Amino acid sequence: MVRESGGTSLSLSPGNLFFNEDCISGARRHLPDNSVDLIITDPPYGIGGDQLHVHYNRDEGFVLAGYVEVPATRYDEFSRSWIREAARVLRPGGSIYIVSGYTHLGAIISALEENRLSLVNHIIWKYPFGVFTRRKFVSSHYHILFYEKPGHSRTFHLESRFGLDEKGENGSSLNYQDREDVWSIPREYKPGVIKNKNELPLSLLTKVIQYSSNEGDTVCDFFLGSFSTARAAIGLGRRVVGFEISTPLFQARIGEIESLSPGFLLPEIRVPEPRFTPNAGCRWSAGEKENLITEYQILKEQGATHKEGVRVLSVRYGRGRWAVEKVLHTARNSNLSNCKEVSRR
Repeated sequence: MVRESGGTSLSLSPGNLFFNEDCISGARRHLPDNSVDLIITDPPYGIGGDQLHVHYNRDEGFVLAGYVEVPATRYDEFSRSWIREAARVLRPGGSIYIVSGYTHLGAIISALEENRLSLVNHIIWKYPFGVFTRRKFVSSHYHILFYEKPGHSRTFHLESRFGLDEKGENGSSLNYQDREDVWSIPREYKPGVIKNKNELPLSLLTKVIQYSSNEGDTVCDFFLGSFSTARAAIGLGRRVVGFEISTPLFQARIGEIESLSPGFLLPEIRVPEPRFTPNAGCRWSAGEKENLITEYQILKEQGATHKEGVRVLSVRYGRGRWAVEKVLHTARNSNLSNCKEVSRR
């Protein structure tokens, strides 16, 4: 349902709030301190975004009008103002991801530091195209600034997408690859479909949400634009609050967002194979160690490699790989010591 509240459109879907107003004054009016678990947002870049089609030779026939740019002359002040509100509403331990170009990156970083938010990662999002240049290198990436609000444990689900033991075709760790700080994620091409000037890919947004929030958490977007963040968050069973100053953009998307079913993306999400280590950190009993060594020897006799034997026993005993390796290493050293003692006799 959409109703009028204080002259601005306020959308009330189950657990979600969307405001057609400026995010700075809107956040002051509507959002309490420490009320948001995760912020993902793509603010205006201050580079004439309303004229980007000139540089990209792009057909604007299906691009929504109403994009609101911020003049470069007031970008520093603009960044300080909205990030001050973001820091206020973010709970201690909450995370904020900001997508930015390089032109005003310094202003955003300064504002984050001024508001005592702490750097976690500076991620590079590489995309497969850029504006052609003749006298400099082609820029084909954006920056994603991942910061946290200190004061509490930060949510980060290590195995939310790939288990630590999952391997690719070449034997490399899928988890490691997914968590590297350079992301090669293509933009979504939507020929013949109504779209915003800049839309973040759903795959990028779901990745951030999976790692940095829980189902039921509140995700905030200070610049809703095409409502891509809202769509991804609702699809993954999160609650959403957001702001969009452009009335044409807000009205074009709000009906679609209102019709989404919470959790609709969950059946499509890849299910990881997490490492099963319920006994991680627990002391080994003497009996467990003896059984482990015996079972390892049996596996070897059956033709298993050392690596395969360790993997099987890690799952069987609910221990990490290195915990199993340590017991086997200690046993080997003990056997060598015993053999040397016998030989001396």
